[in-house]
Amino acid sequence: MRLKDKVSLITGAGKGIGAAIARRFAAEGAKLVICDLNEENIRAVVTELENMGSQASGFVVDVTDMAAVEAMVKKALEKYETIDILVNNAGIARDAMLHKMSEDDWDQVMNVNMKGTFNMTRVVVPIMREKKAGRIVNVSSASRFGNAGQSNYAASKEAIVGFTRSLSWELGTKGITINAIAPGTIETDMYWGIPEGTREVMKLITPLGRAGTPEEVANLALFLASDEASYITGQVIHCDGGIFRP
Repeated sequence: MRLKDKVSLITGAGKGIGAAIARRFAAEGAKLVICDLNEENIRAVVTELENMGSQASGFVVDVTDMAAVEAMVKKALEKYETIDILVNNAGIARDAMLHKMSEDDWDQVMNVNMKGTFNMTRVVVPIMREKKAGRIVNVSSASRFGNAGQSNYAASKEAIVGFTRSLSWELGTKGITINAIAPGTIETDMYWGIPEGTREVMKLITPLGRAGTPEEVANLALFLASDEASYITGQVIHCDGGIFRP
């Protein structure tokens, strides 16, 4: 098992990519600390993980609230004593053309996607620095290159890239790797909310001719969190069927 007894904290794990990562990590022996804003979803995922034989703790946490993040990490440490892996997956979209975008649309997306990533990392990094070991995986997006109606989302996801690259310089000598995943068109609730015609066009412009699955993103997260990726840091790896060639 690639993550045997590794304590893994995953945000936005109530469904979609976050839940898929939690399941994949559990299958590889990890102990899970997962959080989400939706209590029903997080309880369901915890039950599923426990049924897989994994130790799992679930929290209802707003990642934009530093005090709430600190309280969750404190409880996690009381139970598991350490945190080995952090996956910053929590994210939202509030799409609108700029001339119709409200200040709240901008602030919510930047707060959850970028400030949430900062809050979680800021609280967990001292734990990893002390033991000189750790893995951090940040979920960016292939949309970081920009799409009409997504100026807020693209800005937040590109900010995560700069954050990741900067921290790789700070954390490398402390035995901590930090990388970003940039998913493309993935079969999540957001994807199924897109009109069918648009989904078909997205398939046509994807070299692999289909949307990806949350499990395929989870496989990449597992690799980056494992010892197999011990010499990889500061990178952005796309999981998008070949659409973008940065």
